[in-house]
Amino acid sequence: MALSSELKKHLLDGAFIPAHPLAITSDKQLDENSQRRLTRYYIEAGVGGIAVGVHTTQFEIRDPAFNLYETVLRVAMEEVEKAKLQRPFLKIAGVCGGTEQALKETKIAKELGYDMVLLSNGGLKDYSEKELLDRTKEVANELPVFGFYLQPAVGGRVFSYDFWKAFADIQNVVGIKIAPFNRYLTLDVIRAVCASSRRDEIALYTGNDDNIITDLFTSYAVELDGKIVTKQIVGGLLGHWSVWTHKAVELFEQQKVARDKDQIDKKWFSIAQNVTDANSAFFDSKNDFKGSIAGINEVLRRQGLLQGNWCLMDHEVLSPGQSEEIDRVYATYPELNDDEFVNSFLEKESVH
Repeated sequence: MALSSELKKHLLDGAFIPAHPLAITSDKQLDENSQRRLTRYYIEAGVGGIAVGVHTTQFEIRDPAFNLYETVLRVAMEEVEKAKLQRPFLKIAGVCGGTEQALKETKIAKELGYDMVLLSNGGLKDYSEKELLDRTKEVANELPVFGFYLQPAVGGRVFSYDFWKAFADIQNVVGIKIAPFNRYLTLDVIRAVCASSRRDEIALYTGNDDNIITDLFTSYAVELDGKIVTKQIVGGLLGHWSVWTHKAVELFEQQKVARDKDQIDKKWFSIAQNVTDANSAFFDSKNDFKGSIAGINEVLRRQGLLQGNWCLMDHEVLSPGQSEEIDRVYATYPELNDDEFVNSFLEKESVH
């Protein structure tokens, strides 16, 4: 199964894709009303797609104790279908685990109508790079694949240049989310994709939540056989974009205009650092990202989109001082939050 020409163009032009969080109750049951409302919030905020079943949705939704993977994917799909959108919208399902599990999840996503999978290589320490490439080929036979370079601090691992070159060569790989939070490893992926004969078919997306604005402005030039090949990071698939989303969509659209006109005002360098500072609070960078999911949920709780910042795992909580850090960035960068939009959205929701 391949992407439609409309969705392929949308992907290659650069889309704004938040990683969808999970809404649960204090006793770790799915809060379906809040889950559906979150999806509607993203649609209303103007996103170009959603990624469900990914790190921000909590990998533990797959555990038999919770068994929420298919439910969460279905709920998001139902809300997208209800919206009857008149614009291109990418529906991406997170897929992980060994080959058998990855194929099972891909088939669930396919049956539910998802357009592609974000294929995580996290947690597969026993797999060689070749085995992971073989796994990718099998998944790509079912649905288009969005690669995922997950940062080591949250379960990813470092891959070679040769791995990414071979990965880019796989038919039906359509994009790569570059999220190692590391400039050198980011460059490895870009150089490898540029060296692939399929480079024009693969969209590069930032997942580097610590460097969002700068990534989206950067065009990379790579020399190959005496010729210069250029490649742009065109969009983002980000956990950070699951909060303050409406304002982030506005910034993204402004960036695309500035990028297309090649007129990048120096104000963007300040905005870039402000966004990174806000991310440091949300993602708990001071504590090796231990509070990243709880931090995202806490912002959504404060806005009234979630009932609490609860996570499926007891250890997934705010770190000491993290709430105060969120207070700080809220006070320092009022222009980045979308509280006004959320309030208006929730008022409309309460009427229906």
